[in-house]
Amino acid sequence: INGMQCDHCRAMVEKALNAVNGVKARVDLKKKTAYLELSAPVSDETLKKAVSDAGYEPVSVENL
Repeated sequence: INGMQCDHCRAMVEKALNAVNGVKARVDLKKKTAYLELSAPVSDETLKKAVSDAGYEPVSVENL
């Protein structure tokens, strides 16, 4: 996730992702990464849109 520079940025992205139904997010500012637990199917595009709408640039979505 590009564009995050401070803890406020981290909190904004985390809040945006947690607002998506079925998502529990934790954002790591240093790694510029969000870790997600999904309790329902959520498309990559929905996740990217949530990050974009918060004002940040989603780079990629990886499934582990």
